[in-house]
Amino acid sequence: MRPGEGLDALMSPRSIAIIGASQEATKIGGRPVDLLRRHGYAGRIYPVNPKAVTVQGLKAYASVAEVPEAPDLAIIAVDAERAGEAVEQCAARGVRSVVVFSSGFAELGEQGRAMQDRLRLAARNSGMRLLGPNCLGAVSVAEKSIATFSIVLEHSMPAAGSLGIVSQSGNLGSYTMRLASERGVGVSRFITTGNECDVDIADGIAWMARDPATKVILCCLEACRDAGRLISALEEARDAGKPVIAMKIGTSAAGQAAAASHTGAMAGSDAVFDALFARCGAVRVRSIDELIDLGHAASILLPDRLPKGPGIAILTASGGFGVLLADAAQSVGLTLPELGQETQRQILELVPFASARNPVDATAQMSSRPDLLEKIMTAVVADDRADTVILPLPFSLHLPRLRSIYMDTLRNIRAQFPQRPIVLCVDGPEDALTELHALGFPTVESFDGCCATIAALVRLQGVSKRPQDVPAAIEQAGPLAADAFRHELGAKRALAEAGVPVLAERLVQDADAAARAATEIGYPVVLKIASPDLPHKTEVGGVVVGVGSEAEVRRAYAQMLDRVATNAPNATIDGVIVAPMAKGVAELILGSRIDPLFGPVVMVGLGGIFAESLQDSAVQMAPVSETQAMAMLKSLRAFAVLDGARGRPRADLDAAARAVAALSRFAAAHTDTIAEIDVNPLLLRAKGEGAVALDALLIPRGAPPTH
Repeated sequence: MRPGEGLDALMSPRSIAIIGASQEATKIGGRPVDLLRRHGYAGRIYPVNPKAVTVQGLKAYASVAEVPEAPDLAIIAVDAERAGEAVEQCAARGVRSVVVFSSGFAELGEQGRAMQDRLRLAARNSGMRLLGPNCLGAVSVAEKSIATFSIVLEHSMPAAGSLGIVSQSGNLGSYTMRLASERGVGVSRFITTGNECDVDIADGIAWMARDPATKVILCCLEACRDAGRLISALEEARDAGKPVIAMKIGTSAAGQAAAASHTGAMAGSDAVFDALFARCGAVRVRSIDELIDLGHAASILLPDRLPKGPGIAILTASGGFGVLLADAAQSVGLTLPELGQETQRQILELVPFASARNPVDATAQMSSRPDLLEKIMTAVVADDRADTVILPLPFSLHLPRLRSIYMDTLRNIRAQFPQRPIVLCVDGPEDALTELHALGFPTVESFDGCCATIAALVRLQGVSKRPQDVPAAIEQAGPLAADAFRHELGAKRALAEAGVPVLAERLVQDADAAARAATEIGYPVVLKIASPDLPHKTEVGGVVVGVGSEAEVRRAYAQMLDRVATNAPNATIDGVIVAPMAKGVAELILGSRIDPLFGPVVMVGLGGIFAESLQDSAVQMAPVSETQAMAMLKSLRAFAVLDGARGRPRADLDAAARAVAALSRFAAAHTDTIAEIDVNPLLLRAKGEGAVALDALLIPRGAPPTH
């Protein structure tokens, strides 16, 4: 079933039955009845309780079979042992959707899993959609459709708005809804998926992508049970212009602990989720505060007020506030372009002792004289050198005189500049914030949060379009030669056939052959031990570089074999690899691994002996195009060094991108046989001179970890 299908009855039901309905509004079975009535649900409510004639003033029914109609939605609020029978009765009655509050299923082990399978089969066989079990349910705010027992709705409903919330965790989702409500952010829909025996996180995202009431989707994700469905849902939301703001929690490092290569350690599951979100148009955040701040701002600025770039202008009445905001902006990658000469002239004409470059410190004069405030703000907002304007008003809206000045000015500014993104760093009375939001001004209380929100809005603008240069899926290739997995020589031969450049090398079995090979290749050369048991050759003394003569080759050959025999006495030795001594301007590591959820992923990062310690890497799902590979390179913290910073020669980044793309295609074509690929280093020569893989390792599927 396509993600999101069949959820209309769950989210917009015309009638709701509560199975296990209680007279007591404090009990789980009583809360939905109480909340539906108290908050004004306009549909029909059918309490089901065989021991009661009425429940909370409503006629009760002994079973769902006796309800006058097949309700669109049934809430199951009975214990786990009776939930299976209740779900089956709903299916037989023709109920279109059910929410199962009950816990005690797969989360408790095999017996609970068997009980959960009973629920899943009943839903699947009937076509009924089932939310849960072990979930906090769903809410549609405008319709007052409440299928939850959350305490968040105890005193009031959130304001109706355009923010949708879908969460695997019930409490995390309801806490998010509460925070949104407290900040004056309107909510459209709320879904918590619990154990996901049928309806999952992808269903919630996809349904909200089609929901006219939802503009922005907040997603609280703990785990992904079906990668294909999640990708499909995220892409549908992106294509519908509904940004998904995702908070992924609970990422485990267990997969990294068992990794057999540098790639496995650096392309961990958390990095793969980052890559997934970026490719599918979602923006990831790390806290609930960021989730709410960004969701709120996006819902106000969409569709046509998102910042077009990272440049900000800060207008403040306090130099200290300006410095704090400038520091916070720089820490998240925002820039502060100097304002135009005409803008500065206008500001200094109004306040000669102001600081007019950016941040603009207009001093307390800005607050004391309304005429000055509007003129200065008009000049700053009109200057298109900045993409977004920040106005900090920490306490101003709590003071009636200042509130009047700022509110009047902001109304006029919005009328003059209806499309300009302006973010207010402010706390204030609820009615003032509500008016500012209605005028199109997002509000964020903290300086750091304000800058982080703008930086995320810039990312949102960047990922909101479907990528144009995405390679097609690649069919599986035939089996590789047996020596591809034996040691680096075979691995590099296989990679060379796929388009990854390598050096001309020789495998020899004695010192005489080594000397002849070195003479033919040309000095200086490198000697490397060839062994299926020694993937990390330097650790056992199995590499000698810069060998400059025949005599040195013979001596280095003998000494290296002695070291390896001492350090790894049981290793099988196939011989010694003789290779030219290559020089370049930089080193990268690139490789791939099979992610258990998302399949082959490709990684590129700073190479050599510091690969894992510096952790400067970029990850993407394979295959990638050369354009995507170049974007990965540009995302590295070390990119400036690769690109010729401080007079260094520029590395051949085009050749590096070609190598990354070629390796990604190779990895995608051999997922049945290759678990990990490690190229370390990929030597980058100067611009226009190419790149070459100096060492490589292929690890077969099913192989034990190699340490």
